[in-house]
Amino acid sequence: MTVGQHQLNHQPAGVILGGMTSKLRATFACVVLAASFATLVGCSLLDPAREKDKLVVAPPAPIEPQLAAPIDTHRFEIDPETDDVVGAVQVTIASKEDTLPDIARRFNIGYEEIVRANPGVDPWLPGAGKEIVVPTQFILPNAPRQGVVINVAAMRIWYFPAPVKVKGKTVKRLPGEKQVVFTHPIGVGKVGWRTPEGVTKIVSRQKDPTWRPSAAVRKEHAENNDPIPAVIGPGPDNPLGKYKFTLGWPSYLIHGTNKPYGVGLRSSHGCIRLYPEDIEKFFAAIPIGTSVRVVNQPFLFGWHNDQLYLQAYTVLEDDPRDWKKSQQKLLSKSFAQRIQKELEARGEKIDWERVAALAHDPRGVPVSISSSDATLEAILAAAPRVANRVPEGSNWDGGGVQAAAGEDDLKQMVEERDPDAAASAASAGPVEPPPEKTTKNTPRT
Repeated sequence: MTVGQHQLNHQPAGVILGGMTSKLRATFACVVLAASFATLVGCSLLDPAREKDKLVVAPPAPIEPQLAAPIDTHRFEIDPETDDVVGAVQVTIASKEDTLPDIARRFNIGYEEIVRANPGVDPWLPGAGKEIVVPTQFILPNAPRQGVVINVAAMRIWYFPAPVKVKGKTVKRLPGEKQVVFTHPIGVGKVGWRTPEGVTKIVSRQKDPTWRPSAAVRKEHAENNDPIPAVIGPGPDNPLGKYKFTLGWPSYLIHGTNKPYGVGLRSSHGCIRLYPEDIEKFFAAIPIGTSVRVVNQPFLFGWHNDQLYLQAYTVLEDDPRDWKKSQQKLLSKSFAQRIQKELEARGEKIDWERVAALAHDPRGVPVSISSSDATLEAILAAAPRVANRVPEGSNWDGGGVQAAAGEDDLKQMVEERDPDAAASAASAGPVEPPPEKTTKNTPRT
């Protein structure tokens, strides 16, 4: 090695580059970069554990949406003079094991109510993660707000407790004082066994009743290859459940059931069926002598937040009124006088095209018919997303059999809605309430 070469090898890089031509400097820079890259790659290959650690770093887990607590919607406090709408629509998420009847009982609604609000959803397999509309907002029936009021079209019962009495005298409600009202889903008379409409009262009540089915009921069961004995005592096989109220109409009852998933269906022989947990509360609260008014109102109107709402239910198969030909006339009769007067005072008119659309495809959810913005879609989008569990304060504790255990019975009840029988029954006209009697009669179920 010459002296010059020795000096070159020991010069700093900056000095070396400074002594080179521009072409030579560029070549030298490329050589240095290539060597650096090779060194980095070599380090990576020589340290596979480090590379492995780098590859298995997982992305952060997605944040689960926080669901609100479900709302209990069976007890309300209202202004009896002005309040028409109670409760709130909710949306929950179905689990893998859920059926719609399971969710319905959890939220204290009936089979028809939840199926109507969720068109296209399989009642027995809604699917894990499926959003389910829970129609727990209600318009009160157009009837005096006192005693028991039953709307067979909505398949819902209402109880307006009487004012408090002190020393035998009724204490008048103070101005602005709220009125308490309770509501629950019910099962009503199936086609051919319609629940009568009219006014009666509770004449007696009994715990652990015995059922003595009529000859006609026993004949029907025999024809369906389901014979029943002449007497069924208290116990799990008794269709009356654990509690019953006897009405002034002979053989008609308000009672529990041993098939709770038939609540919300036309499943009885004319009687009113409640979930076991609901009839138990009513049995302790409703006194003998309470008035009972049965109405058939598939279309309900009421004011809410300065808007007029319509809640449309499915017209019963054997309703003798011709809702298709005389819809506007019949709907006008559905207005309470107070609502009609307020419409006139406000100078507002009914959007009958919108009413017709809601009546044609009833979902059982109150929708404004005086505001173009309050569509069904907007209401459902704004509804709270709630946890799929029994709301705090409910009558039910979540125990007992699930709907799947009674799936065959429930499917049979659904199939019994025979359109041919419905047409025949409708042509026969409305069911007249029987004369008031308090003598012993064979109860229906």
